[in-house]
Amino acid sequence: MLGLAALVAAAGSSPVAKAADADWGCQVLLCAASSAPSWHQVPYCVPPMMKLITAMARPHYSWPLCHGAGTEAPGFERYEACPTGFSIGYSSQGSDHNWNREPDVCIKRVDRCSRGFNYERNECIETVTQPRPLRAKPYFFDIRQSSGKAERFWFDLNE
Repeated sequence: MLGLAALVAAAGSSPVAKAADADWGCQVLLCAASSAPSWHQVPYCVPPMMKLITAMARPHYSWPLCHGAGTEAPGFERYEACPTGFSIGYSSQGSDHNWNREPDVCIKRVDRCSRGFNYERNECIETVTQPRPLRAKPYFFDIRQSSGKAERFWFDLNE
């Protein structure tokens, strides 16, 4: 499998300069991996990424792949990790059977009783919840580098 560096080398010295020459799947991969600036600010990247966003709304959509890079369709993680001390939980929203609930809250159990009192332990524990932070860039590609190590590139598909 080729890494991003090999793919860029095959396309030219700059992923931006030659993205228009690559097939659509590789254009999407190169543009999604652009982070400084993001694909939104790269003129060559706007058309293939807007084409992608439009295509995703169609039934039976299939993500365009870049076979030369050895990547699959991207991953998607809507939420950031919970802050330290909190664990991932679920809000009470969702269907009656809770089949489609998302891990959308961060939960922490806090002991509100002082140690000098003999309260029942269950009366002292309070559950604190907060909304789980949403990722600004929820999509990602894991691209294997020439070293064999994978590097994760996060991106968004906001117009």
